[in-house]
Amino acid sequence: QVQLVESGGGLVQAGGSLRLSCAASGNIREIGVMGWYRQAPGKQRDLVGIISSRSETEYVHSVKGRFTISRDNGFRTVYLQMNNLIAEDSAVYYCAANFGRYWGQGTQVTVSS
Repeated sequence: QVQLVESGGGLVQAGGSLRLSCAASGNIREIGVMGWYRQAPGKQRDLVGIISSRSETEYVHSVKGRFTISRDNGFRTVYLQMNNLIAEDSAVYYCAANFGRYWGQGTQVTVSS
């Protein structure tokens, strides 16, 4: 079992930055890939990006060049650095291990325009 806890959300003005963290505990060795997802009110939960055990990253088009995922050794903590935020980035952000096998509880990000 893996437990995930996100933190770092909040209210930020458009153009600002936030860094989210995802702290993992439990059987961390089970994690092969970690992803960040987001869900806006009334919309489905969408993938934002992923990071592999080789620290390879992939992002959806809408956040490329603005968001960066990084991790410490062994997936103990995974980060989502979000720069140049826009109103459309407002959502609850979740981290998930192994493409949704394990989920955190989410952290709210609100971008004011």
